[in-house]
Amino acid sequence: MSPVAGSFVALDYVVFALMLVVSAAVGVYFAWTDRGQTNSGDFLTGGRRLTALPVSLSLTASFMSAITVLSNPAEVYRYGASIGFYALAYLLTMLITSEVFLPVFYKLSITSTYEYLELRFSRTTRLLGTVLFIVQTILYTGIVIYAPALALNHVTGIDLWGAVISTGVVCTFYCTMGGLKAVVWTDVIQLGVMLAGFLTVIVRSVVLQGGVVAIISDSQDGGRLNFWDFDPNPLRRHTFWTLTIGGTFIWVSVYGINQAQVQRYIACKSMTHARLSLYINLLGLWSILLSSVFAGMCLYSVYKNCDPWSTGLISALDQLMPYLVMDILRDYPGLPGLFVAAAYSGSLSTVSSSINALAAVTVEDLIRPYTSLSEKHLSWMSKGLTFSYGLLCIGMAGLASLMGGILQAAISIFGIIGGPLLGLFTLGILCPCANSKGAVSGLVSGLVVSLWVGIGAQIYPPPPEMSRPLPLTTDGCNFTTANTFNWTATALPTQANSTVNIPAHDISSRPLLADFYSLSYLYFSPVGTITAISVGLIVSVLTGGCKLKVEPRLLLKKEDTTFYYFIKLFKCRVEKRSGQLDLKTDRDKKFGSSNPAFSDFELTKSGAAP
Repeated sequence: MSPVAGSFVALDYVVFALMLVVSAAVGVYFAWTDRGQTNSGDFLTGGRRLTALPVSLSLTASFMSAITVLSNPAEVYRYGASIGFYALAYLLTMLITSEVFLPVFYKLSITSTYEYLELRFSRTTRLLGTVLFIVQTILYTGIVIYAPALALNHVTGIDLWGAVISTGVVCTFYCTMGGLKAVVWTDVIQLGVMLAGFLTVIVRSVVLQGGVVAIISDSQDGGRLNFWDFDPNPLRRHTFWTLTIGGTFIWVSVYGINQAQVQRYIACKSMTHARLSLYINLLGLWSILLSSVFAGMCLYSVYKNCDPWSTGLISALDQLMPYLVMDILRDYPGLPGLFVAAAYSGSLSTVSSSINALAAVTVEDLIRPYTSLSEKHLSWMSKGLTFSYGLLCIGMAGLASLMGGILQAAISIFGIIGGPLLGLFTLGILCPCANSKGAVSGLVSGLVVSLWVGIGAQIYPPPPEMSRPLPLTTDGCNFTTANTFNWTATALPTQANSTVNIPAHDISSRPLLADFYSLSYLYFSPVGTITAISVGLIVSVLTGGCKLKVEPRLLLKKEDTTFYYFIKLFKCRVEKRSGQLDLKTDRDKKFGSSNPAFSDFELTKSGAAP
């Protein structure tokens, strides 16, 4: 294997270190300004005094991690730009979250979303939900720490585990020092760095390739603009339906019920600010998605004739973006450092959100109900837990190194565990007849089915005709010219045909259920959610759930939704225009205008009659 396309210079390290220093400084600042704080709630929710803008940017940064920076462009390069349909999934997610989950959680003023489960069902349900969330978050955070470390290792030669530990340490430091306020404001800075990193790559690629039109044209010719795929087959990896339906379920389980996100918008100072933060965040999600998809198109345009993965210059698709950066930006000191800082920023924002959320659920769900500690002791315990979870997440990065493609691994974890949890909360908020027996049965059965499908998919991966990787070629590789993308030291591939072909798939060894296991990984979440709701409702009805009296504040009321007010307003307008607003209009038509002085008296009198 040849050396990497370039290496870090002093200015790159300065840019990169500056981002780390600024993140740590924010933690120190909030630790100093809130030094008199003795309340664990203030540490974990920012005192519920945050406004829409910083919260919205933090919501965007939290789950737009290094996985987005590294894996989305590689996904477009290998499978095409169909992941752009996530834009529709994001829109549906924000509508469902702001109309269904936000009103209930905000009005209850809870710190942990799992408190809701005890209020609505039972303590057992709350504990089950909390434990599942902790497992899901630690596994996901391990992947998120490992991903940028992999990028750093490839482009700079920095020791992989040195990078993993430094990510975790910086993150743990500012979370422990500054609490939720530090997490939110560092997220704002890190989102800016992520967008700047994408833009440097995009601008340089556009200049190199001769304009945006040339990049779009190359992507079209290479089959990367495969948007019009409406195949309803649930076994297909990415189609319009898997991305919009499966994507919506996954992202609602993140924005609607995941502690890391809910903790942010219920920290807003009013429900209006909380709703606004979700919709401003939608613009941020679209910006990042557009940037990452276009960066993937740039990747393809630059390497359309000589794929660095097929030639062995990189060992995994997730290394494509760092490779491109060191390739096209090596003559611009500081810019490779900015991109690596962007990947690192994505990681820090997600890990900090996760650590803060883990501390919150542990204090609120596992410590406060069983002890009588003072607020001051709980505040110190929150900081200690933040530190401990930071160390644990660093350890979990070791597991992540054993997983395959990081994008699919991350979304699979959210789908398998997040799906059944989403079903559980949906039962509670939308189904008045759901009881605790139904809730526990639904959650357990949803989890069993999700795990069964998810593990089956690992053992029997879907055949290539279902994932449909697009062809890559090495026809245009020039290994003799010294200045052509630094590929001078690699021998030509020995295969006769330099186009990478999909190997034939052996179906003889696959069991009958293998097709079920080949279900798109995006459908793991809907399978878990639908199973949890269906089983939960059946068990609830069979165990007397229909006689249950539930507190109205624990259910979604139509008055809590924005749609209710829009429909009411629309109805009033229609009635006014059609002249059917009140009885007086009908009387005017039949008898002519009455004296205004008496009309009010008559209406009042008739209204007062029993």
